[in-house]
Amino acid sequence: LQEEQEDQSSGINAEYGGAIAHLANLTLNPDAKLKRQVFSALSQISKHSVELAEMVVEAEIFPNILTCLKDSDEYVKKNCATLIREIAKHTPELAQLIVNAGGVAAVIDYVGDSAGNVRLPGIMMLGYVAAHSENLAMAVIVSKGVVQLAIALQEEQEDHIQAAAAWALGQAGRHTPEHAKAVAQANVLPTLLQCYLRAGSSEDLQTKAKKALKNILQKCVHLPALEPLLHDAPPNILKHVVAQFSKVLPHDAKARRLFVTSGGLKKVQEIKAEPGSALMEYINIINGCYPEEIVRYYSPGYSERLLERIDNHMPIMTN
Repeated sequence: LQEEQEDQSSGINAEYGGAIAHLANLTLNPDAKLKRQVFSALSQISKHSVELAEMVVEAEIFPNILTCLKDSDEYVKKNCATLIREIAKHTPELAQLIVNAGGVAAVIDYVGDSAGNVRLPGIMMLGYVAAHSENLAMAVIVSKGVVQLAIALQEEQEDHIQAAAAWALGQAGRHTPEHAKAVAQANVLPTLLQCYLRAGSSEDLQTKAKKALKNILQKCVHLPALEPLLHDAPPNILKHVVAQFSKVLPHDAKARRLFVTSGGLKKVQEIKAEPGSALMEYINIINGCYPEEIVRYYSPGYSERLLERIDNHMPIMTN
């Protein structure tokens, strides 16, 4: 029975292989309507399993199909990007093959040159590649993928496209402090926060923006990018921001000084944290980095208490 199943499976694979090879040849056809259908068919085949995606790749569609990302027909472009996305999502090996063929750089250009739903499969493809491993995420970063994803997050009006961009940025930034810094330096943290807090945002956008923020914040030790969030983030996000400051400040004298002059220490004193909470613990670690009188000076109400002392102080009269 097992032999029979194996024979059946190899027969099906051979059948698919012939069809895939035929479709792959048609990707070079100049007819736009035909190419739309060809890329759509190859996408539908590739999405089902690693084996089928590998068969599509083995039909030598790369790097030739990358030129179709610049096709004058929008549906050809979109279906081509969708095919690359369906292949990239399966395994790190398939994603690496696409990187090696120049596919990531080509898709980044595609994301930069398109808008709306045409842009969407390119955004998702970059997210899938970045999700696989540190090295693949770095390939997206060094090819300026984060910059294009950040632009898409800001430019797009549709929540589902913003949600995809937020998710992709979270995948790029979640691996190491280096990855998180690269994403944070594209100034995406305030935009992600805005998407999360915006009253009209869909539930999906809020969820993906929050998750992306958390993914990036938990690795980010680039303090200048974190500081704006001290002033704007709600408590459930603020906890992650303050945690990162509590990790860096004990070991960095220059950062400690900057944290005072930028108003960060003052802001931390204004946070109302529950006694015994993780947030309170992070605040105590930060306060422990400074002399007691500095912490007191930046605490709420300190200037008023000083003024009261002036009011109550009796001048010393000299003869």
